[in-house]
Amino acid sequence: MPKTAGTSFRGSLEEHFGDRFRHDYQDYPLAHTPRARRQRARDWGETARPGDFAGVDCVHGHFLPLKYLQLAERLPCTFVTWLREPVARLVSHYHYWLRAYDGDSPLVSPLHRRVVEEGWTLQQFCLAPELRDVYSEFLWGFPLDRLDFVGITEFFPEDLRYFSREILGNKVRAQTLNRRPPDAQPGSEAVVGDLDRPRIEAYHARDVALYRRALQRRIDRLDAAGESGGGVL
Repeated sequence: MPKTAGTSFRGSLEEHFGDRFRHDYQDYPLAHTPRARRQRARDWGETARPGDFAGVDCVHGHFLPLKYLQLAERLPCTFVTWLREPVARLVSHYHYWLRAYDGDSPLVSPLHRRVVEEGWTLQQFCLAPELRDVYSEFLWGFPLDRLDFVGITEFFPEDLRYFSREILGNKVRAQTLNRRPPDAQPGSEAVVGDLDRPRIEAYHARDVALYRRALQRRIDRLDAAGESGGGVL
């Protein structure tokens, strides 16, 4: 999921898996219509073969997990994602796109270009149809309960420790990558108060509900393990 500490997580995975790690960032799901990205994921899944992943133990990137669902019927797969409070994720995504924009790059999506060159406001970005319920769109056709682990970005160090212990069976080193530079625009905490938060949360109601389910799942996991740590934000 974009802007949920994925780059930091990737750094830990790369260090752990070494040459058994594979990137998968080529899909650019948000650059396509919902129908197109879903069809692309299905089409890829129909052609993927276990032999394509010889020597690969981890795939990380921005893609619909539906893409690998058919492969999981023929190859053991563990599905993992991270979620962040939806409004904070939108704010982070917006400021990242502003500071990372390179108009000459062929990798810039049409949506990214529009946001920057048309001078979208943060409120406009948060209410854009193309960015509505990003979590739910990425997880289309893939129930939350099918995920083996859902980390919560606000509890990144604790959840990374759990992931490394229970999923990897090993301790991985936490890394902090791709963070907002100190001299960049204010962080999400400083600007969320300027937004029409109720309107944005209502617009992204599916993602808000999904995030709350993930938080409850985390609480249930901690309770089952007899651990404390909360999960209510």
